[in-house]
Amino acid sequence: MVQRAVHDAGRTAGLTKRVICHTRGHTFATYLLEMGTDIRTIQRSLGHKDVRISMNYAHIVDRGPLGLIGPLDR
Repeated sequence: MVQRAVHDAGRTAGLTKRVICHTRGHTFATYLLEMGTDIRTIQRSLGHKDVRISMNYAHIVDRGPLGLIGPLDR
């Protein structure tokens, strides 16, 4: 029932890719990583025992050298 609601919400939003409940974890992990959260914190947030699982969830976007944020940039 939840999966159906998620699928319908994706369709209503006009998303062309398939949306499943599992997508939420990937989206959340990627968002946290892009906001500068370290991978160990993401691991704990998602409840994974192995950090490699969390790394699979976090889709890293390559922004090149301009995507680097130094401590003085914050």
